[in-house]
Amino acid sequence: MNRGFNTILAAQFFSSLADNVLLFSAIALLKNMQAPAWQTPVLHQFFVFSFIVLAPFVGALSDAMPKGRVMFISNSIKIIGCTALLFGLHPLFAYGFVGMGAALYSPAKYGILTECLPSHKLVWANGWMEGLTVAAIILGAILGGLLMGQRVEEQVALHLGGLEFNGGIDTAPEFAVVVSLGFYLIAAMLNYFIPKLPIEHVLKKRTVGFLIVDFWRSFLLLWKDPLGQVSLAVTSLFWGAGTSLRFIILAWAAVALKLDLEQSTQLTALVAVGLAIGSVIAAKAVPLEHAVKVLPLGIAMGGVVLAMALVTDWRVAMFLLVLIGSLAGSFLIPMNALLQHRGHQLMGSGHSIAVQNFNENLSILLMLGAYALMIDAGLSIYTIVIVFGLFLSVTMGFLTKKHGHDVISK
Repeated sequence: MNRGFNTILAAQFFSSLADNVLLFSAIALLKNMQAPAWQTPVLHQFFVFSFIVLAPFVGALSDAMPKGRVMFISNSIKIIGCTALLFGLHPLFAYGFVGMGAALYSPAKYGILTECLPSHKLVWANGWMEGLTVAAIILGAILGGLLMGQRVEEQVALHLGGLEFNGGIDTAPEFAVVVSLGFYLIAAMLNYFIPKLPIEHVLKKRTVGFLIVDFWRSFLLLWKDPLGQVSLAVTSLFWGAGTSLRFIILAWAAVALKLDLEQSTQLTALVAVGLAIGSVIAAKAVPLEHAVKVLPLGIAMGGVVLAMALVTDWRVAMFLLVLIGSLAGSFLIPMNALLQHRGHQLMGSGHSIAVQNFNENLSILLMLGAYALMIDAGLSIYTIVIVFGLFLSVTMGFLTKKHGHDVISK
């Protein structure tokens, strides 16, 4: 499965790279349209809404088909969303459509790890998966920032402005969407070559009612299991916080560091650099049976976020953002592996990851909604940073107290 695992990783890298370039492209398109500021965090809410609505169905579908085929279908849906954006569909709706493909993709990309690897390899495999995903986030932020720059804007207008396609691809954000489309095509081709593994979970029925009841049963099973509960809570908190932090950094960098959109976009890559560092450390140093011992790192992460409110120097900001990412990666990877391990023991891997996605994206939806409301209420970015950091520290402190001594069985 060595070559197959490498193919899975390569496909994940290009698909994630496309997701991240497309996100910054859509943000720039909203800015060009002079859309209200609250639409920027709402953009990602449209993306994650599909994860919540489709959760009862994508897990069952992932377990009922070869996962490589599911990943191919998912990237095909993303390609359609990109194309619709080029033809003039509003960024909110186009990015939401891409979210449908991402919702289907996630249970397959993580579920296939439990099918092709033994449990003692899951932290290692997650380290690789998250490490390459983080590399894609870093490169996506850098590439996205470069593609939004004035030099690209001038070159696109000069060389592509006359093309008769959606009135001509004559802006940098539109060209960035084309770049994203190319990455999705590469990912889809790689998906085609993923080895077919035995189907793990055959559906007893294919009715909507049965799938919803089946999902709800899996949902309750994971939340009632102590190890499932802590891993779900931590990963949900991380993705809600991590996604919100991405948008907060863009606003904070403009106010505290006086950076433009191109520079602020590239600054977000530093969190991903730290995440890669933390992922490597966790993959090498934290065995699955000690996963819950990393929970206090989440408290420290909230404290470092609080320190952002005091920073006005870009060099100090760079250090803090890398540190935030390192702390996040150090507890995310073991928690992800623990959740996959327990989910595989209790139910099909696709089912458990669909439950995970439902909870994580509900967290993203709620936290981005809270951020949008704080912006709409006129709160300063410094106040938002303080509220965000306190929430992280207090929540992780509660989870550490409740689950810090749980025992993990193989």
